[in-house]
Amino acid sequence: MTEQAFASGAPSVAAQLFGSGLIGVREGLETGIVVMILVAFLVKSQRRESLKWVAAGVGAAVAMVVAIFVGIRYGTSTVTGIAAELIAGLASLAAVVIVTWMVLWMRTASRSISGDLKAGLAHALDVGPVAVAMLAFLAVGREGVETALLMVGYAENTAGSQWPLIGLLLGIVVAAALTVLMYLGAVRINFATFFKYTGVLLIVVAAGILAYGIRALQTADWLPGLAHNAFDISSWFSMSSWYGTVAQGIFNFRADPTVLQALAWLLYVVVVLFLFLRPVPATAGANHVTRSSTDTAAKP
Repeated sequence: MTEQAFASGAPSVAAQLFGSGLIGVREGLETGIVVMILVAFLVKSQRRESLKWVAAGVGAAVAMVVAIFVGIRYGTSTVTGIAAELIAGLASLAAVVIVTWMVLWMRTASRSISGDLKAGLAHALDVGPVAVAMLAFLAVGREGVETALLMVGYAENTAGSQWPLIGLLLGIVVAAALTVLMYLGAVRINFATFFKYTGVLLIVVAAGILAYGIRALQTADWLPGLAHNAFDISSWFSMSSWYGTVAQGIFNFRADPTVLQALAWLLYVVVVLFLFLRPVPATAGANHVTRSSTDTAAKP
């Protein structure tokens, strides 16, 4: 990553850990809920012998996600200059598109995903072990690809630091522990509230990644307006201060954004928050998947 992308150095370790840890917890819980539904269904159906095929599918999905992350993140680490800015910008925009789609999709699909997974698994059991493994692979892989691309876009602003990856892994560990506790019935979480507020925060994070990607493309001369700042508060808002590193590390904030960056950030936040927070039609379903899946998983 070149110095033009950010002039203030890498964000603080705490900011990097918090931002990536939040991603790990939220995305890890989404994935954990999917796995929990599949496992609970097999246990209640007295089909424990198929658990190994679910595990195989989940393992393959995790391996694929790791390969995607490593391939994009570290495969481009030797690229410098304008090419690095171009790759960073395109990767950031791709991450924003996928995260936006997943956040908005989960808003309504969460109400029916439990029934869909159970129906799909019932059919896969009739087809055979490969179908069971493939179902688990696709269900987990969908969530994992989102996480990998989001992390690539998020980590682009950290000067090659490993702390975002560490924070992500810690968040995933926390999510895995919570998933196990939920399955055992030891923990109850109001997922409707959890996913609503973390969804809002992820949208703001994605807006920052969008702004970062736009500046990278401006630096690469793919977009105009690099010399036109919307404002410049660097005279009193220090990016090297604790609050500056937190704002930069979590939200990709700059004290001197370009006009295009500021407009894109504002438009994205307004439109996506409106779509995300608007009431879900009653026809989408009466109960949230996470509540029903937790109740199901608590009674294996």
